[in-house]
Amino acid sequence: MTQAGTSTQAPERLPEEPASGAETQGTETQGKQTQHAQAPVLNNAVPVRHPGRWISGFVILGLVALMLQSMVTNPNFRWDIVGTYIMDVKVVQGVGWTLLLTVASMAIAVVLAILLAVMRQSDNPIFRWSSWLWVWFFRGTPVYTQLVFWGLLAVLYPKISAGVPFGPELFNLSTSSVITPIAAAILGLALNESAYLAEIFRAGLKSVDKGQTEAAEALGMSDGKIMWRIILPQAMRIIVPPTGNETIGMLKTTSLVLAVPFTLDLTFATNALANRTYQPIPLLIVAAIWYLVITSLLMVGQHYLEAYYGKGVDAGQAAVAVNPAAARAAAAVAAPASILPKEESR
Repeated sequence: MTQAGTSTQAPERLPEEPASGAETQGTETQGKQTQHAQAPVLNNAVPVRHPGRWISGFVILGLVALMLQSMVTNPNFRWDIVGTYIMDVKVVQGVGWTLLLTVASMAIAVVLAILLAVMRQSDNPIFRWSSWLWVWFFRGTPVYTQLVFWGLLAVLYPKISAGVPFGPELFNLSTSSVITPIAAAILGLALNESAYLAEIFRAGLKSVDKGQTEAAEALGMSDGKIMWRIILPQAMRIIVPPTGNETIGMLKTTSLVLAVPFTLDLTFATNALANRTYQPIPLLIVAAIWYLVITSLLMVGQHYLEAYYGKGVDAGQAAVAVNPAAARAAAAVAAPASILPKEESR
């Protein structure tokens, strides 16, 4: 017998209501944040220690300190004489003549080098072999020997004349009046330097892609205009650094013009003062200081020239290399964050 009002059946479950849109978006956001947290991260790399750098740095600093102490405490340097003659009239005039020799010789050498480089790449075999012989001769003989030869040119040819071959002479000049010591020094330095600069210019011209020339020819440009407007501006990026180095070398090579003989340059001026005062070391220091000052100024000019002709090229080479694995990991981390706002807006 069963009791009335009792039931053994389980209560019926009510149907679940669909989740609201805000709850769904919140669930998706949490899932994406979890995925974002599980994405690969960049390694926290520990810098590599370089104890050798510290040791070598301390050794160099110690050597520099010892050298400075020796220069200050050693009375044989005679810094008082250095200070007396550093701005001496003869020394300053020697600096001026040295700069004149350097600038004039390099100007002539650059013009000759451009012509020789163009001749070397010419289709004319006479031009090619003439350029090769010029470089072979002037690069293969010492500059001191060439300076001595130019100084003795008046002995070999006492006068310079012009006229009809095997006929009457129109005029003649004394060689010593035309090839003066300063002219002989400039010619000797310039012709020797032109052989080295010719190879530098040839390397610069060959560095420009041939397609540049072909494109310019297709536009109807002449050969001369192609060279001056298309090829040379691009080749200067390769030409300027070694040419600056050769200019600094020319500055110091002017100390050899005594072979001509030319006796107004900086080295001869300081040597003459040293012979008069019997103090060679202080006067050598005077010459070294002036050479260092001029070289430093030339290096600054070279830096700005390299920056000017390297626009658009050297700037891209200065970019820091990125580890490919690190770049992929960073992209994986950044990707969900960039996609998230688009999906949330839906």
